[in-house]
Amino acid sequence: MTAPVDVASSAGGGHALPLRFASPVDATSRTRRRRPWLTVGVVAVTVAAATVGLLQITANLGYDEARTGFDASRTTTANTGETLRQELDSLTSTLGIADLLVQTDSGVLVAPAAREVLSAATADARSAMTPAERLLDRDLPAADAKPGAFWELFAASAELAAQTRDLDELAADLDAATPATSAAGTAVTEAGVALLRSAAEAAPAFESAHLSAKNDAVIALREAASSASDTTILDESAVEALVSLQDAAAQVVTTEQAELAEKTGPLQSARTEIEAFARSLAPGVLLEFDWNQIVNNAGYNGSMGGLTTWWWDDPDRAAIELSDSVAEQWPADRSKALVAHEVGHAISVKCEDMYDSSTQDSIEKWATAWAISMGFSDDANGVWAYGYPPQSYIDAAYGCR
Repeated sequence: MTAPVDVASSAGGGHALPLRFASPVDATSRTRRRRPWLTVGVVAVTVAAATVGLLQITANLGYDEARTGFDASRTTTANTGETLRQELDSLTSTLGIADLLVQTDSGVLVAPAAREVLSAATADARSAMTPAERLLDRDLPAADAKPGAFWELFAASAELAAQTRDLDELAADLDAATPATSAAGTAVTEAGVALLRSAAEAAPAFESAHLSAKNDAVIALREAASSASDTTILDESAVEALVSLQDAAAQVVTTEQAELAEKTGPLQSARTEIEAFARSLAPGVLLEFDWNQIVNNAGYNGSMGGLTTWWWDDPDRAAIELSDSVAEQWPADRSKALVAHEVGHAISVKCEDMYDSSTQDSIEKWATAWAISMGFSDDANGVWAYGYPPQSYIDAAYGCR
């Protein structure tokens, strides 16, 4: 059966729509519910991150500052230690020279008191070296590599601060030890120089005690004494100065012994008196003497002979050779007059501008004039052999002493 069709309602075609497609819905809009614990957590993480970052920055800056201070202190300590090391090295060298001086001293010229002072100074110096050496034996700390985490940086900074304090204390100790070490070196140097000076100052008396020594040995003694007295530092040259001085002193003794051995015999006493007499006439002139039976073709049959060699350079010196007959006739006026004539030649080294030394005749006239000016009137003064000198020579000779 066919259902009836509503023509009126379907005439337009299409279909009818319902008023709602689904069940009714609440028209009020729905709001998402917030969770408070999540917000707090985010804030906490943010704060923590910021705190860690701040700690990391602070730790880094603190470490860098501590490291800078440490490095500066270590450099200062190392430099101060190097200064002390140099002082110790210098003192060690000085002590070595001082020991050599003491070992080299033969006891001939050095004053015993000067030797004792040097020995005491070296002992004090070695005592001063011990604490300084202990300070230098201490190793300087080295900083480890910079850590990364802030807690490690804080710990490392504290360690650096402690090490810096230790370095500062060590630097202060090193600095305090340096003047004492330097003073010890100065004391040893002064004592060593004084020892050399005492030997040099003893040389003139030593020379006077060995008048028969050869001129060359005496000159070497004087030069060595001058070198020793000019010494101001203790080095190898100081030891060489003392060795040279003592060697020269030994030569003075050796040459004197040889000369005295030549003078032995019955005329020894007269020869010694004549040499002393000649030296008294020419103070400041270094004289040495030789004796022979015949001198300058004289010395036999009661004749007397003399021959003098002199040097114009410094020091004033001459060598006088006399015949044995001069000693045999001593202390006759003729012996004294002849010796005075020879000394007139010798002392001319002090008065070379007072006469004409270009001819042998003028040279002999000068020696004769000088003997006359000294009051020796016997013809053996040169008048018998060379004639009477010009009055101008005699007048000039009065100024030669």
